[in-house]
Amino acid sequence: MDLKINNKNALVCGSTEGIGKAAAMALAAEGVNVTLVARNREKLKAVLAELPQHRNHSHIVADFSNPRDLQEQVIKFIENHHGFHILVNNTGGPRSGQILHASLDEFDKAFTQHIKCNHILAQATIPFMKDVGFGRIINVISTSVKEPIPGLGVSNTIRGAVASWSKTLATEIGAFGITINNVLPGFTDTNRLAEIIQIKANAEETTVDEMTKIMKNYVPAKRFAQPEETASVIAFLASEQAAYINGANIPVDGGRTKSM
Repeated sequence: MDLKINNKNALVCGSTEGIGKAAAMALAAEGVNVTLVARNREKLKAVLAELPQHRNHSHIVADFSNPRDLQEQVIKFIENHHGFHILVNNTGGPRSGQILHASLDEFDKAFTQHIKCNHILAQATIPFMKDVGFGRIINVISTSVKEPIPGLGVSNTIRGAVASWSKTLATEIGAFGITINNVLPGFTDTNRLAEIIQIKANAEETTVDEMTKIMKNYVPAKRFAQPEETASVIAFLASEQAAYINGANIPVDGGRTKSM
């Protein structure tokens, strides 16, 4: 299928590893000019070298714990280079733990990284999308917006806020040819999942291998997803063909989520 996004420009956040990197690769494979965003310059350069070099790829160094700096860096890039047709909002999840024991600082940090930064990036990129009559914003969040996940109290709270923010924005910008959707990864073979497995194994006083087996058995597919599988959904949502999908929460979880 031709996704019809050749020569479009995409801003992909958290793109040095995991789903973010896979999304950058998937979009680049469709002929998109990709701008990577993350805080580690060396890792950004390494991923940039992996992208198809016949395209106009670039990177922005920014830390999502500092939203004002992120805002300045992205606006400066747009002013000096080009706007973006596609925005992939993606950043690392909050620390694991029961919500009762979460500190206010944990909530503040997660709200900053997920709500404030998403909002800043949307405000920076939507004017160009309106001008060209095409825009795609894809937020990588979690199946916890449908079913809260035990042991991820802060994440459950903030991911739900992102979904609500996204749905509200979708109603405001749909008339301009812009869509905003949420991809909800399930258990995906990333460093984040490895961290969660280790924490769960410690809590249950079992091995990582045993906890991995237990978690795979939660999934009807009986396996974890690869980041590339989620990236394929992101690429489709960025396409011309997905123009009538707006304000949706789309699980990519092998059937694990029990809700409709």
